[in-house]
Amino acid sequence: MSSAQQPVNAPDALAAPAVVKLGGSAVDDLDGSWWDDLARLGHERPLVLVHGWSKPLKKLSARYREPSAILRDRYGNQSRWTTPEVIEDIKTVSARLGEEVLQRLRERGLDAERLLGSDGLLAAGRAERWWWRGKQLVELENLVGPVTDADPAQLKDLQPGRARLVTPLARNPEGREVNTDADRAAAALAGAVGAPDLVLVTDVSHLLIDGEPVREIGAEAAAAFRDKGATGGMRKKLRAAGEALERGVDRVVIGSAPVSDLLAARTGTVITRT
Repeated sequence: MSSAQQPVNAPDALAAPAVVKLGGSAVDDLDGSWWDDLARLGHERPLVLVHGWSKPLKKLSARYREPSAILRDRYGNQSRWTTPEVIEDIKTVSARLGEEVLQRLRERGLDAERLLGSDGLLAAGRAERWWWRGKQLVELENLVGPVTDADPAQLKDLQPGRARLVTPLARNPEGREVNTDADRAAAALAGAVGAPDLVLVTDVSHLLIDGEPVREIGAEAAAAFRDKGATGGMRKKLRAAGEALERGVDRVVIGSAPVSDLLAARTGTVITRT
């Protein structure tokens, strides 16, 4: 068995929560067997799920599908332009998505609840204030922020048979509610609850480098590819993976398969510390 492989039912894995980020673009494509697999894991280990909202938000209004809805900072990082109105729309689509996810879990016998990260669970840093608009850098208020801390106090009741679904809004240093990256929020939560693994479920089966699927990669090589070759959503996932490993998580797995298959390294890309 390679260093990346760790049986789901290993004794040390049974006691620790499983943290899974559900990509907003992937949830609609997950069939019943995928949810059956997740529920089986949830009866063995506590589940902390973090959801995205990109696809539901784009369905809500055409303006979220416009290129102008995405900003790029002076370092090249992309972010959704978030105003108080956008925060409310995020809450609207997250409530709908959350009910769908909770229903699927409850139907399979799990005690499932939804938590807002901005209710004391997630803290965010200050946002970048300078953003590209066309060919000019302009100062804009953008209600976003990088996750800096996760307080697991609301997750103290975690045990097998229970699942907690987190909507990754956060509070910045001024106490304002801000939009955060769901992958990085999941990384912070995985570190906070002592999860050995973080699973990032997306709509691609592997990380691709030079068009070839990568089965296993170390943190240093993943960071190098993130900075030089990765784009869009994968760049954010690799950043989140690095942050999770720095917070004490042993492995990060990226893929689209059932979670038990990803945890067992039967598919997907496994990112390790070395």
